[in-house]
Amino acid sequence: MKALAVMLLLVLVLLASGGGRALVASPSGAMAAETVSAAEAAVGHPGAPKLTPPDYPRYGGLNSRVVVWVAAQLHLFFAAFVLGVPIFVLAIEFIGWRNRDPRYDRMAHEFIKISMGAFSLTATSGGILVFALVALYPGLFAYLTGIFGPVMLLYALLFLAETACLYAYYYGWDAMQGRRKPGHILLGLGLNLVGTALMVLSNSWATFMMAPSGVDARGVFAGDVWAAVAGPLWTPLNVHRFLANIAYGGAIVGAYAAYRFIAARTPGEKAHYDWMGHTANGVAIVALLPLPFAGYWMTKEIYDYSQQMGITLMGGVFAWLFIIQAVLIGTIFLAANFYLWCGMARLDGTSRTAYLVKYIAGVLVICFLVWFTPHTLVMTARETAALGGAYHPVLGPLGLMSAKNTAVNVMILATFLTYQLFRRSMVRSTQSWMARATRLQVAFYIAAVANIVWLGVYGYFVPANVRIGLSVPQVATTLLVIVVCVVVDEAIASRSERVHMIHWGRMPTRAQYALFTLAVAFTWLMGLMGYIRSSIRQHWHVYTVMRDGSADAFTPTIGHATSIVSASTLVFLLLILFVFWLSGLGRGQAVASGPVAAPATP
Repeated sequence: MKALAVMLLLVLVLLASGGGRALVASPSGAMAAETVSAAEAAVGHPGAPKLTPPDYPRYGGLNSRVVVWVAAQLHLFFAAFVLGVPIFVLAIEFIGWRNRDPRYDRMAHEFIKISMGAFSLTATSGGILVFALVALYPGLFAYLTGIFGPVMLLYALLFLAETACLYAYYYGWDAMQGRRKPGHILLGLGLNLVGTALMVLSNSWATFMMAPSGVDARGVFAGDVWAAVAGPLWTPLNVHRFLANIAYGGAIVGAYAAYRFIAARTPGEKAHYDWMGHTANGVAIVALLPLPFAGYWMTKEIYDYSQQMGITLMGGVFAWLFIIQAVLIGTIFLAANFYLWCGMARLDGTSRTAYLVKYIAGVLVICFLVWFTPHTLVMTARETAALGGAYHPVLGPLGLMSAKNTAVNVMILATFLTYQLFRRSMVRSTQSWMARATRLQVAFYIAAVANIVWLGVYGYFVPANVRIGLSVPQVATTLLVIVVCVVVDEAIASRSERVHMIHWGRMPTRAQYALFTLAVAFTWLMGLMGYIRSSIRQHWHVYTVMRDGSADAFTPTIGHATSIVSASTLVFLLLILFVFWLSGLGRGQAVASGPVAAPATP
């Protein structure tokens, strides 16, 4: 009911704004009336207003940008969570239905239960964001609603539809079993379709501010809403956020499973939450592997739209923030692999592949060091003179994208190999063709790494535009190895003898802190990348179309930005811990008597 009330207020605000076409005056009435040109009169839409500091209401010492920033960041955190979780919940429920295994169904039900607690906080933070924009940035809000008014109304209606689908999906879970289960799965499919539609609609507002389309140089809207929605950055941002939401949802529910595992008192509870944590970690890894490629695509489209914006992104003030990004991404890869390595303790005896862990760890650490090595260094004049320049003579070349693309592709292959080794540790090849297939996989890995490294080295001897294009065959090589190995592994697993049983719950407690690390690193990383994506607009509300006329029309420093993002991350984690606590109330005996021996390959 709270979600419905918040979205109803949003609809009323949009209707009261008259679609945003009327100018919103500041308290002092200082917004100057713009002269309407013949072109503006022809299309019936005014251009972007030229705002001045009096057009931004001030309320005491309140910092308008920080208020909107924190509200938007919290809303994005919760929205990514509640949109990502139902996607893999539907997949888990479908697997349980096809296999007639109620344990999958029980786990999927508990996953969706967590998102129910976060859904109200998503709507609440969204309502706060809308009211903050109306009160603190009336000129910007009026201009955007003048263009996206119909889209925003559709968004509000779709949010109501998602609310209805989510509540029906959750509360109808027990009633829609047996012959009604296909109907419940279709309801979950509808929930995900509506949620995805909400995501892509809201993405259009962000990409319009970065790369406006459907308007001329003065911001005059021609009346084609679809042209404004489908901007040059819309599709890559949709793909990137879709994958990121799934990975983020997996990381958060993995933290929930770790929280419950540590608090568990019975073997049944430990087995259940160990299985949940393993599944959540797998979901996060599967969505994480293609995520860097979607990020590269997004960066390429930014360069294609505006080289100035691209240089600001990668070669300007934000270059050093990408070092922090590299540290966080490396932390995510190391934490995910550490959890999988610890998971081998669930198997009887010593794993036949455990000796490979130290070599994989060494590869990950080396790639991690290459990944966050900067190209240039921040130094004093004396240090620069002593070094002979701004570039380190030995480590400087590792800061170029050729080295970094190579490192991240090898890290992805190493992470996939870790997950593959865990699965192969449970079976033994019983036929001669299986041994040949395994050797084929090893040959694929060797050839792929050699090709990726060679392309990376070759990138140093070609022009920059050719060097950027070399990332495509590197990505194709990585994806080819993953696809081939998955197909071969499925063929071997379906015809092999099982040699180890997984003992769920027999997992060291220290491994659960790796799941906490994943959740914290993902959340912090999302906040920092959101700061970069927004700040490359510099002093523009809408890039090159609508200038920021407020007193805050400057790019925040990295120190200030990380402080705001860190505070937002801390607030979100405290709120999500509250959601975890609420989700644990009234669990009854369903989980307490949960599966001691969960399925072997969730």
